[in-house]
Amino acid sequence: MPAERVSMRRVREILRLKFDCGASDRAIAVAVGVTRSTVQLCLTRMAAAGLAWPLPATLSDQGLEALLFAPQGGSRPGARHKTEPDWATVHRDLRRPGVTLLLLWEEYRAIHPGGYGYSRWCELYRGWESRLSPRMRQTHPAGERLFVDYAGQTVEVADAATGEVRAAQVFVAVLGASNYTYAEATWTQTLPDWVGAHVRALAFLGGVPRQVVPDNLRTGVLRANWYEPGINPTYRDLAAHYGTAILPTRVRRPRDKAKVEVGVQVVERWILARLRHQRFFSLADLNAAIAALVAALNDRPMRRLGVSRRQLFEQLDQPALAPLPAEPFVYAEWRIRRVALDYHVDIDGHYYSVPHRLLREQVEARVTARTVEIFHRGERVAAHVRGGARGWHTTLPEHMPQAHRRHAEWTIARIRHEATAIGPATAALTAVILESRPHPEQGFRACLGILRLVRGYGAERVEAACARGLEIGARSYGSVQSILKHGLDRRPSADAPRGDELPLLHPNIRGAGYYH
Repeated sequence: MPAERVSMRRVREILRLKFDCGASDRAIAVAVGVTRSTVQLCLTRMAAAGLAWPLPATLSDQGLEALLFAPQGGSRPGARHKTEPDWATVHRDLRRPGVTLLLLWEEYRAIHPGGYGYSRWCELYRGWESRLSPRMRQTHPAGERLFVDYAGQTVEVADAATGEVRAAQVFVAVLGASNYTYAEATWTQTLPDWVGAHVRALAFLGGVPRQVVPDNLRTGVLRANWYEPGINPTYRDLAAHYGTAILPTRVRRPRDKAKVEVGVQVVERWILARLRHQRFFSLADLNAAIAALVAALNDRPMRRLGVSRRQLFEQLDQPALAPLPAEPFVYAEWRIRRVALDYHVDIDGHYYSVPHRLLREQVEARVTARTVEIFHRGERVAAHVRGGARGWHTTLPEHMPQAHRRHAEWTIARIRHEATAIGPATAALTAVILESRPHPEQGFRACLGILRLVRGYGAERVEAACARGLEIGARSYGSVQSILKHGLDRRPSADAPRGDELPLLHPNIRGAGYYH
């Protein structure tokens, strides 16, 4: 069975990370949640389609898909057998001074001209080496990585009014090259606090690193997998806004994030330990105390290097950081919804309309504090101002079928206006019908039915029928229709019984004296 095609949102993210962030194919594959061959295939197809980055603003997802995945001719050559190197010898030779992978590959190709290319040769060696499980000393280029995590310890904060004690979480961020540290307290580790802590950490740094390396916290990483991690869409939006890449670590591999592990340990020992005898009555007071100790920590000289974190930050990381974006990040949550039969989707109990052609389709909703945007296959199909009570609907007329739209245009004011145009009796009868219902909307259909009788009988007869209906106490569309159907509107009004007439005298009629 063929593999599922990558969505255009992921393709655009691959291109952005490649050309804006300069990330490697392997890093892009980890950040986006695809294989490295998929990344290479997207880049190859982009070149074959003659596209340049940035993509034209008018190019839709459907257009991009058509360009990248158009049928291509040609056939792939058959696989050739290549001589496998002795990886144990290669590994042993690499320990010698001055010996590099490139040198060993050149010697390999001199003996085997039809052997592996350099990139494939290095890839095979890394795969063989990974099975040895070596302890590799990581290197962190300036401005390259920001490691983030929550500390294991919490800090108690008491409510000054009620005395209730809550445990505040401590967020820690550490730059790889300089060990420059940031810490703050949040109430929870949920997505809003997680994303907000990132925003404030980047503002503290005054720039953006090329990569952000989190642990596999469920808030930010939906699926913990080294090869295809599922990044939370809101977290991915944060990365796109700041022009960085999210590269989660492997599960239960603390060496992958040794920087932040040490940073958390330093924060616990040098900050939280110093706050253990203090009592805090608000999150703001706690964060003020943490900020003062973070500043002292960054200014304190490190024992082995003899310089402070702040000095290293100013020399190494700060010049290499990308500038912060001009616009602030707008927090938005993504939710998958199925369009109901009334062409509305449920967001927190309120219902927002989408084009009626999308009935039963799956859509994505981008929800901010003020707006709700609905996307279908990468295209925005609806936008609403967020708000309204639970159980209510927000409906745009252009989303409705024509029949529904015509019905929705009828209001009490319009019904009264149309009835008055027919005649005073029609206006009076519709007013009586609307007022006789507990809710005026319950009389809409009866009034609409009376008004539409004009199409078959004419305004004059409908007016006469309504007058007759008022005389006999009719309060329904069916009564007016029956009057017209049997021609009772054409009979003189004297035929109708009147309450002020004297009783008839006849031998067959019992009089009042009959009843004792």
